[in-house]
Amino acid sequence: MNKITAAITAVGAYVPNDILSNKELEKMVDTNDEWIFSRTGIRERRILKDPTLGTSFMAIKAARDLIAKANINPKEIDLVVLATVSPDMPVAATAVYVATEIGAINAFAYDLQAACSGFLYGMSTASAYIESGRYKKVLIIGADKMSSIIDYTDRTTCIIFGDGAGAVLFEPNTEGLGFQDEILRSDGIGRHSLKIEAGGSLMPPSEETVASKRHFVQQDGKTVFKYAVSNMADVSEQIMKKNNLTNEDVNWLIAHQANKRIVGATASRMNLEEEKVLMNIQRYGNTTSATLPLLLSDYEKQFKKGDNLIFATFGGGFTWGSIYLKWAYNS
Repeated sequence: MNKITAAITAVGAYVPNDILSNKELEKMVDTNDEWIFSRTGIRERRILKDPTLGTSFMAIKAARDLIAKANINPKEIDLVVLATVSPDMPVAATAVYVATEIGAINAFAYDLQAACSGFLYGMSTASAYIESGRYKKVLIIGADKMSSIIDYTDRTTCIIFGDGAGAVLFEPNTEGLGFQDEILRSDGIGRHSLKIEAGGSLMPPSEETVASKRHFVQQDGKTVFKYAVSNMADVSEQIMKKNNLTNEDVNWLIAHQANKRIVGATASRMNLEEEKVLMNIQRYGNTTSATLPLLLSDYEKQFKKGDNLIFATFGGGFTWGSIYLKWAYNS
């Protein structure tokens, strides 16, 4: 009997229509287009402006896009995992609502929070469920309405983040394709370098926390950059060595879109040619949990069955990791 692996069989995505360009940010904070682009690689980001719509709206859109493209019956989905740092509510898991709205009435669902590594951790979760033989169709969604937790008077964070969602379907594969290996890591040393301080059990909401803007993302950019560059590059190099892969064996790098220089440092360590390094940060900024599936959606037509993909992320906490996956279909 052939070993069961978890393969990606379908991809979907959604980004809002409204664009926030660097030129527009120049009117909001003390910055400029050249400064932002040279340091981050970002030209614009998408914003979900409607205050009545939350992360679930984008997650549902991305999931429906996948369902329509793959022509699957949502009732056959066994599990829905939503990676997000911006759930609709602190209690009442957003994934549960999303599953119901897309018609996945036979699935169980839950949210997963690992900051920018959330989707990668979700991929690992899907693989474990499918390889066990317990489930056949696992939907992983990465979605974040970062604009709801960003202070647009803080130029250290407002230039970086955008809104968006992406979804992938994992199913069993017996051809040796799909999920091959992972290296996942975390370190609590990053607890104070990238955070939302208030709103949890340690600092419940109050007039003071709202007035002092402690419900917005706060980031020590230099520290995060330093750890991200070294750790993302480390695990990406390690997973290649662990699986005896050379730079010629790797077809594509699917890296978290936080900063063009961080992605570049990772690719350099892997000795990859520029054309193998997928980027869309210039259009979307950092969409946190959504960056990896948005990359898959944007470049899906370029992937060929059997292609070797290396995924790499780094996020608050700190959390980071790399996954080696073989693409399972020709688009």
